[in-house]
Amino acid sequence: MHRSPLAQLVIDCRQPELDAAAGFWSGALGQPWRRLPDPDDGHCRQLDTAPGQPGILLQAVRHPSRVHLDIESTDVEAEVRRLEALGARRVAQVRDWWVMQAPTGHRFCVLRQQRDDLPREGHRWP
Repeated sequence: MHRSPLAQLVIDCRQPELDAAAGFWSGALGQPWRRLPDPDDGHCRQLDTAPGQPGILLQAVRHPSRVHLDIESTDVEAEVRRLEALGARRVAQVRDWWVMQAPTGHRFCVLRQQRDDLPREGHRWP
């Protein structure tokens, strides 16, 4: 048994100045932004959302700008297998998460647990 809800919306930004993009989305959505503390995440900015709401992450990318979803899970491998059974396919593993592709062609990611309330609040899968 594992649990998995929507973790965050990711705004992929193909532009040279990520702080400017964060400033725009911060103003548009009324959420302050911040840099992430991990140096490996220097290409990301986080908008601060209300507790219990999915996060909003901006990341600098080389592909065209788009928005994608992240699903968090208490068991990444079990969630990836469940999604594969629904027709998704693995595209690439990045650190400890998977980039997936839905049968509709949309890319999304499956991440390890991000929120403390996940064991109580995430959808429970057999």
